[in-house]
Amino acid sequence: MKAPKLLRLFALAGVLVFPASAAAAKPISISVLSNRADLVSGGDALVRIGGVSSTKGLRVTVRGKNRSKAFAKGANGKVEGLLTHLKLGKSAIVATKGRRAAKLVVTNHPKGGPVFSGPQLQPWVCQSTAKDQQCNEPAKFTYLYKSTDGSSGFKDYDPKNPPSDVATTTTDKGVTLPFIVRVESGYIDRDNYTIATLFRPGKKWSATRPQNQFDHKLLITHGAGCGADHQTADPPSVTNSAPVAATGASAAEVGLGRGFAVMSNALDNAGHNCNVASEAESLLMTKEHLIERYGTLRYTIGTGCSGGSLAEQWISNAYPGIYQGILPTCSFPDAWGTSTQFLDYHQTLRYFTDPSQWGAGVAWTPQQMADVQGHISIANSQVSDNAQWHVVIPTDPCKGVTDAQRYQPDTNPGGVRCTIQDAAINVLGPRQESVWTPQEKQVGKGWAGVPTDNVGVPYGLKALKDAKITPAQFVDLNQKIGGITLVNAQYTPERVKADQPALANAYRTGMINEANNLDRTAIIDCRGPDPGAFHDAYRAFALRGRLDRAHGNHVNQLIWEGPALIIGDTRCESSSFDAMDTWLTAVEKDKAKGTVAQKLARDKPADLTDRCYDGSGSKVSDNLCGDAVVPIYGTPRTVAGDALTTDTNKCQLKPLNRSDDYGPIPFTDDQWAALQQLFAGGVCDFSKRGVDQRGTLPWLTYQNAKGKVVYGGKRLGAVPHSHRVKVPRRR
Repeated sequence: MKAPKLLRLFALAGVLVFPASAAAAKPISISVLSNRADLVSGGDALVRIGGVSSTKGLRVTVRGKNRSKAFAKGANGKVEGLLTHLKLGKSAIVATKGRRAAKLVVTNHPKGGPVFSGPQLQPWVCQSTAKDQQCNEPAKFTYLYKSTDGSSGFKDYDPKNPPSDVATTTTDKGVTLPFIVRVESGYIDRDNYTIATLFRPGKKWSATRPQNQFDHKLLITHGAGCGADHQTADPPSVTNSAPVAATGASAAEVGLGRGFAVMSNALDNAGHNCNVASEAESLLMTKEHLIERYGTLRYTIGTGCSGGSLAEQWISNAYPGIYQGILPTCSFPDAWGTSTQFLDYHQTLRYFTDPSQWGAGVAWTPQQMADVQGHISIANSQVSDNAQWHVVIPTDPCKGVTDAQRYQPDTNPGGVRCTIQDAAINVLGPRQESVWTPQEKQVGKGWAGVPTDNVGVPYGLKALKDAKITPAQFVDLNQKIGGITLVNAQYTPERVKADQPALANAYRTGMINEANNLDRTAIIDCRGPDPGAFHDAYRAFALRGRLDRAHGNHVNQLIWEGPALIIGDTRCESSSFDAMDTWLTAVEKDKAKGTVAQKLARDKPADLTDRCYDGSGSKVSDNLCGDAVVPIYGTPRTVAGDALTTDTNKCQLKPLNRSDDYGPIPFTDDQWAALQQLFAGGVCDFSKRGVDQRGTLPWLTYQNAKGKVVYGGKRLGAVPHSHRVKVPRRR
């Protein structure tokens, strides 16, 4: 039967028949490539119009105004355009071609933030060149180059007077070009960012037509420590990312030579800003800017040691998708899960280093002190205490806050409290009025709560069971350990009680990293021995234990060990960067069905396993080195009975029972009576989950539509997508 007659028969039967061209036409779609449509910032958005092969007949409007000229077919064959000067708040983008139309609502936030971290830290001191109170100023560009003289690092490059010793590099796309790097520096989210890329001076570069050496991959570098400044700062280096004692080229230098972009923001330096929400926000905003100016990204890798590792692992769990792979070195899973160790170190040191506090007949040897702390000596705790304890002292000076502005309990109770918890009050929430101090009552508001607790903790329990300490020492230690006051972080005989809602919020927001979303990120952890440096090797395995508990496996996490202090191997960062690049490339090529976690597992190269290195770049085995090379010590809390996961910030209690195992030496009746009084409410039952312990809720926002704070956060909801609409009438 001929086609026209067949069509007439279908029509007579009541079946609607369209011409082949109309039936095959795909619906139009609109997508924001540079960020979520509801988290756009800075007035710009890189947008793709799907379902069209050209701009012919395409009309794009924003708030009813024609913006079609912004769109063109890019080098990738897609119709894309950079929309600029978006107004703050919501804007409707409508794309129309023929009788097809789609609409997407985008929400634009200020370039100075916030986007989802909530009301920003105050006071805040901008750089001297800032153009407004949000620290905004035009971006600046400088140039660097690699020399043929074989020297390490980069030298200044002047495009107007180019040097004669510029080396060449070949990218992973096979493009050979002079090793010249352009560094962009500016301010986003009230702080300094930098972006470095291989660059051909004098050549154009746009997001839709980038220079061909760009491989559309990103490396993010991070800083160290955990603190809270109130002013702008320099961002982590984008040309040298390697931790101290590393040798050879850093991951940043290697990545630049391959065509990676390398990026950082000062707010992703945990020593400057130890807050998971504002860290994540600064990276998301800076990545958005990078995509809008340089092009779309295939995947993102993070690298950093100490506080840098903290930021990577924190953000990966609380805001999965910002990174696809991370390279933590000398790692911390988070700040607040580690806080029990810092508290216990501080309190045990206070007791051990002051013999006047010891009871009659009680004396401690250095080895017994170490046994209670779970380490080789108390040197580890001393380094820890000197380095980090000050960040929870409200009267401690912090950058950007004058002496007159800073909190003093007697003379300025309403002043700025220079602590990491108060800087993160949006996340942790203020303390309940029922527990307010006189100073809080005086100013009429609660300070940020502390999600740390030692009620019921039997310090030194394992040492007692192993007969390394006596019952008299055990009783005296636990009687004297006490806690700290929130007013000034000073000793108090009472144990520390975790604040509410801070404890519950610390878990749900990811401030305590439960790793329940972390299976979507590939991890290679460089790990070395740690005596005296408080970057304890156990922490890599604490995170592994949390992954095992949450997912039944840790297939996405590798641990590479070696004898080099803290970092394991002097070339571990560059070696793990190579391996991560290979791993993520394999995942990228996997177009079969499956979750990100499933692809990370099935596409991991067969030769990527845990490893042992010799410390100088040579692999010894495809297994962990073991305790002979990297001994795994514990903490005062694991000696008290906690698991290696060490994320039970407040334990559930069980009645004190004299028939429980307390070692071979029995308590006297007086000693037992003292324990009954001390642990009247019960002793920790570490076989149970901690109080309020739960998984992290991903992608929380700490502000409502009007910018008001939402303490403890709320879910952002689904990513906005475009939908079909009727073809609008032209004005």
